[in-house]
Amino acid sequence: METTDDSLLNGSISLRQPKDGFRVAIDTVLLAAAVPARAGQRVFEPGAGVGAASLCLAHRVSGLRIAGIDKNPALVTLAGDNIRANGMTGSVEIMGGDIAAPLPPRIAPPFDHVMMNPPFLEAGRGNTPPDAGRAAANIEDEAGLAPWVECAHRLLGHKASLTLIHRADRLGDLMAALRPRFGDIGVFPLWPKQGMAARRVILRARKGVATPLRILPGLVLHDADGHYSDAAAAVLNGGALALE
Repeated sequence: METTDDSLLNGSISLRQPKDGFRVAIDTVLLAAAVPARAGQRVFEPGAGVGAASLCLAHRVSGLRIAGIDKNPALVTLAGDNIRANGMTGSVEIMGGDIAAPLPPRIAPPFDHVMMNPPFLEAGRGNTPPDAGRAAANIEDEAGLAPWVECAHRLLGHKASLTLIHRADRLGDLMAALRPRFGDIGVFPLWPKQGMAARRVILRARKGVATPLRILPGLVLHDADGHYSDAAAAVLNGGALALE
C-alpha cells in the first residue's frame, strides 16, 4: 500500500495514511474536538481507520484511555505506526475488529464516551467508489446505521455519551436509529458559510437520559472569502468544540 505522510492540528499530530482510498478530512478533527471527555475516562471508536480521531482526542485531553477497532488490517497496522510515532502507546490502542462480530476482549463496557464517523452513503445509492477501501469507509452495508448505534449503546455506561458526525440529509435516519436507545440528543449543524444549508451535522446523545431533542447553534466553517472562520480555525488547531 502506498502511503503519504501528513499532519493534523497544525502539525501537532503526524499521520501516515493511504495515498488512495479513504483520506482523513476535516470531519475527523471536528468529531474528536466535540467529544466531552475528561482525564481518566474511557473512549471507544469503532471504524477507527488509521487512528486520526483517536490521536486528535488524546492530544487535546491527556490521561484518556482510548480504544478503537477497524476491520481493515492494513489500516490497523498504519494506526499502530501512527500511535507510536506520536508517542501515544499508553493512551491509544487500535485493534482489528468489526461491530458486526464479537469484539476483542479488551473492548468491554462500560465506556464513558463513544465517538464515530460511520459510512455516509446508504447501500445501493449512488456510485460505488472504485477503491475498495474508500467504498468500505463511505458505504453502509445492508444493515445500515443500526449496528453502529447498537454497538455504542451496548458499550456505554449509564448516562454516558455518543458523539457522531454524519451528513445533514441523513438526519431522519440518524434520529430513527438513536431515538429508541438514546435521549438528550443535540443536533449541531456545520454550516459551510453563513446563510448556506448545512451539509454535515454532529450529534451528541446520552444513554439512559430522557431530555428532549435540542437543535444547537452550530459552527460556521468558512468566512465569505473562503478562509476558515476564527472558530473553525481554533478547532482545527487543537481546540475543543463545545456543542452548546
